[in-house]
Amino acid sequence: MNPTFTAQRADDALTKVPAVTLLFWIIKIAATTLGETAGDALSMSLNLGYLTSTGIFAVIFLAAVTAQMRARQFHPWLYWTTIIATTTVGTTMADFFDRSLGIGYSGGTAILLGLLLASLWTWRRTLGSVSVQSVSSPTAEVFYWVTIMFSQTLGTALGDWTADTAGLGYAGGAMIFSALLTLVVLAYFKTRISRTALFWAAFVLTRPLGAVVGDYLDKPISAGGLALSRFSASAALLAFIAFTLMAFKHRASAKAH
Repeated sequence: MNPTFTAQRADDALTKVPAVTLLFWIIKIAATTLGETAGDALSMSLNLGYLTSTGIFAVIFLAAVTAQMRARQFHPWLYWTTIIATTTVGTTMADFFDRSLGIGYSGGTAILLGLLLASLWTWRRTLGSVSVQSVSSPTAEVFYWVTIMFSQTLGTALGDWTADTAGLGYAGGAMIFSALLTLVVLAYFKTRISRTALFWAAFVLTRPLGAVVGDYLDKPISAGGLALSRFSASAALLAFIAFTLMAFKHRASAKAH
């Protein structure tokens, strides 16, 4: 058999998104935490404000997602750059709507949850599946990244609502979302609940977990944080993600057949 033909068939059997493994979730949580600290570094530490910071991160996101969609195969560095871009723009965008426009954490969370559910519903109605294994066409990729953007933005609003409005604080919020993620893991191993539903539940929950952990790292001690430098925390998280990308093998998710 022609080796070139065999390699082409192997590539055709893969998507441009990573396989869902333990490493995927570790990097995802680190990336969402980085999104919070980096977003706050630009909007607060550099005093650029939420709107300007959102504009800057939006340009980075558009460049990254365009490159991701034009790529012909899975590139770990490009994929995770795009994910980080969604977390940073999601952080500043949620803060702009919740704080600058006065919608509030509760209102912002409700609106973004509605948008997320609408995106998933439309995706399923249009293509028949919202599984990661189905992300093998340009249309599916658009739905995938729109859904991720809504989930990342929702996570910031939900994390802030839990820590501030609900009064649980950053540590309390982290415990709540960690517990919810633990329930999702138990459901994965102990029940027959849809793996796709559990994936998106975990994907959504990792974002507010990252949000409250990021806030815990860089918020003032008087506000319940550790008052670490946002730039130092962001650099450490970025270095950790880079290490995992270099030190471990990353494979693409197989397409559904």
